[in-house]
Amino acid sequence: MEIKTLLYILLTGVFVNNYVLQKFLGICPFLGVSKKFDQASGMGIAVTFVMLCATAVTWPINEYVLGTDLAYLQTIVFILVIAALVQFVEIVLKRFIPALHKSLGVYLPLITTNCAVLGVAINNITDGYSFLESMFSSLGVGIGFLLAMVLFAGVRSRIENCPSPKAIQGLPITLIAASIVSLAFFGFAGVIDNLLGM
Repeated sequence: MEIKTLLYILLTGVFVNNYVLQKFLGICPFLGVSKKFDQASGMGIAVTFVMLCATAVTWPINEYVLGTDLAYLQTIVFILVIAALVQFVEIVLKRFIPALHKSLGVYLPLITTNCAVLGVAINNITDGYSFLESMFSSLGVGIGFLLAMVLFAGVRSRIENCPSPKAIQGLPITLIAASIVSLAFFGFAGVIDNLLGM
């Protein structure tokens, strides 16, 4: 397996196939926790960790346990694995980083139902990735999620400090800003291909 291929999978997960800004998965925490930089970065790191762990556990389960005979159980099994991992992350954060645990509030348990986490686990298998490729894909998607959260936290802080028409204050201006940030990521598609010669 070429390092170039792994790097391509990683970079496309971050920029080109960004799950939040291109595939619109994980929008709930993206809009809910991106008001402050520390909350956004904490949520991004937690989601990245859960994505990596979920892939590390679900890929072997799908490959060696479910196979083709029990493939219909894939979604249920994956959701159970993700829920257990989120409980683990919540316990660790509550024990070692209580301030972050408190600031994330209800959004931390919502990682269980974050469709980006389930989406990356299922898409890695659907795309036919090997275990190593799946881990690089999950890392790229997780870094992309973190990048989107942190960038949008900066955008939202600027929005709050700038006057805007009363009709679009609140959620409307947030959605307009999110769409502009999303459009900016479309330009990365050709750049990654040309950079790596793919």
